[in-house]
Amino acid sequence: MSCKVFFAEQFDAVRRKCGVSERIVESLSRCMKWDSKGGKTKSVFLKTLDDRFVLKSLPPGETQTFLKFAPAYFQLMSECLFHDLPSVIAKILGFFQIVIKNPVTGVDYNWFLICMENLFYDRSPTRIFDLKGSMRNRRIQSTGEQNEVLLDENMVEFIYESPLFSREHSKKLLRASVWNDTLFLSRQNVMDYSLMIAIDESRKELVVGIIDVIRTYTWDKKLEFWIKDRGSKTRPTVTSPRDYKSRFREAMGRYVLQAPNCWHQFHTQQLETKALRIEKEKEGEKEG
Repeated sequence: MSCKVFFAEQFDAVRRKCGVSERIVESLSRCMKWDSKGGKTKSVFLKTLDDRFVLKSLPPGETQTFLKFAPAYFQLMSECLFHDLPSVIAKILGFFQIVIKNPVTGVDYNWFLICMENLFYDRSPTRIFDLKGSMRNRRIQSTGEQNEVLLDENMVEFIYESPLFSREHSKKLLRASVWNDTLFLSRQNVMDYSLMIAIDESRKELVVGIIDVIRTYTWDKKLEFWIKDRGSKTRPTVTSPRDYKSRFREAMGRYVLQAPNCWHQFHTQQLETKALRIEKEKEGEKEG
C-alpha cells in the first residue's frame, strides 16, 4: 500500500488554522464505509470513526479538475481564515492517492480521495436538506429515517408549515457567504454545487455548508442541459455557472428568512420616510 499526498504544505496550513492538524492522522487511520444518502454520485464515501472527517473518491475527470482548482481554493481559504472573508464552503483538508496491491489476486486499487470536514460533527440534526435552488426532480418521499437527506421541494413544503428564521446578523452573514462563494465558484466555471442545511433543534441552530464544489461546466454537462431543456417548462438542475449562481443566490435567500425583532417595524418606517423625502426632493428639482 502507498499513499501520495498532494499540496502537502498548503493543506497543512489549512488544517493548522482550523485546529485539526494534530488529530487528523489518527482519525484517518480508522475509517468505515459510509452511505452519504441523497447523492446520485457513484463515488466511494468513507467516514472516520470519530465522526470528524469524510473522504470521497474522485473519478479521473474530477481529479484533474481539482488539481487545477486547488490554487484558487487555497487563495480563497487564505482570505477566509486570515482576513475574515465570509464563506460557507465545506473545508477540504487533504487530497491523497491511495494504491493498494493484492499479491494474492493481483488486483490493484487506485483511489484519489479528498478529505473534508464533517459539517455535522458533534451534532444531532433532526432534518437535513441538500439544496440547489431548482424545483425540477428535487423531491423525495420522506421516510423519516435518521439522517435522511431531503431536497428543494421538500424544503419548500417544510417552510410553508414551519418557516426557518435566523437573527439579523446570521442572515446577513449567510447572504454574504453565499454571495462570495457563488462568485468564486462561477469564476472557476463550477456549477451543480449544493447548500447543505441541517436543523439542530436541541441547540436551536442551523448548520450550513456548500458541498460538491469541483463539478465544472464541461461538454457533457452542456449536453445534459440541452437535452433536459428541450420541451420542459421548468429549468433543468444543470445550467451554466452564471445562471446557476443567480438561481442559487435567489433560492437560498427565500429558504432562510430574517426573524423580525423589536426594531423591525421602526426600520421599515424609516426606510419608507427616507424614500419619500428623496422622491419629494427630485420633484422639487424638476419644478425648479
